[in-house]
Amino acid sequence: MPSPLELAANAFTAAAILLAGRNNVHTWWTGIVGCVLFGLLFAQSRLYADVLLQAFFVATGILGWWRWLHGSNGAPLPITHAGWRSLAWMAPAGIAATAAYGALLHFYTDAYAPFIDSAVLVFSVIAQLLMMQRRIENWPVWLLVNTIAVPLYYSRGLMLTAVLYAGFWINAIVSWWWWRRLAQQQALAPA
Repeated sequence: MPSPLELAANAFTAAAILLAGRNNVHTWWTGIVGCVLFGLLFAQSRLYADVLLQAFFVATGILGWWRWLHGSNGAPLPITHAGWRSLAWMAPAGIAATAAYGALLHFYTDAYAPFIDSAVLVFSVIAQLLMMQRRIENWPVWLLVNTIAVPLYYSRGLMLTAVLYAGFWINAIVSWWWWRRLAQQQALAPA
């Protein structure tokens, strides 16, 4: 049976992810609340990389909220594609950072599944940075994160969270399609 903390964390985070997929700015405040709750839950489960990730999400949630509302010129930030140069460094940097942080957790903590937990952390950071900039490519990175996270959370007995992340996997596919469509509509709209 999920704890009240896990239920609340899942409810706020589910709302945030669905709102993000619909390109709704309210994703940010609901996400901040969900991340605080998940930080507490993951600390109880000894998933320390995930605790750090939730702190990162709170900080970037504040910045992302502001950027989506104000962009760089005071206008709302449009949905765009990330450049190939940006994408080209992300995968190798993500793998290297996963290995480095996973090694730290492995050798210096009692972390459960330190390398898998680190992969969730690192690639979530990459996806979040892309989302903050309203880049369409955040969604395939979230697909990767959710693919890794579902069995990790299941293995820790966080069944509701594992199911939620499986739902996020489906949401990421739908959102990827939706954001591509929104970007096409923006490109065709008169300036």
